Amino acid sequence: MATDVKVRVYETGDEQDVVDLWELVFPDDPPWNYPADVIRNKLAFQPEWFFVCHSGDVLAGTVLAGYDGVRGWVQKVAVHPQFQRQGIASVLIKTAEDALAAVGCPKLNLQTRADNAAAIEFYKEAGYQVEDRVSMGKRLNFDR
Repeated sequence: MATDVKVRVYETGDEQDVVDLWELVFPDDPPWNYPADVIRNKLAFQPEWFFVCHSGDVLAGTVLAGYDGVRGWVQKVAVHPQFQRQGIASVLIKTAEDALAAVGCPKLNLQTRADNAAAIEFYKEAGYQVEDRVSMGKRLNFDR
């Protein structure tokens, strides 16, 4: 377990480190998940729930949380490979859960790719359940 990790809210100076981390951890993300765009969009909506985790001076991980008044969501749980399996993802998820619970969020949802067995197992161990749902999406205002 990493003992020198510190979680805090994203700051402007974190941008390049976050971009680099997401490009490393999510190399096959679709173009509408372009890191700089995701950062800009998150900063416009509930920026207080954009968390980064540092180990010393190194960005070790991120998590984005959001709440629409009905359900909470967690996205971009990312841990740098050199820090994986040290409990950082658990710390990040707990940070997001605590922030959402503090405002009365009754349920938290997340999505992961169906072929990401390690992530699915991690979330199950964290108390999440696979639900019988169909995830659907529609792109709006995408020009990249």
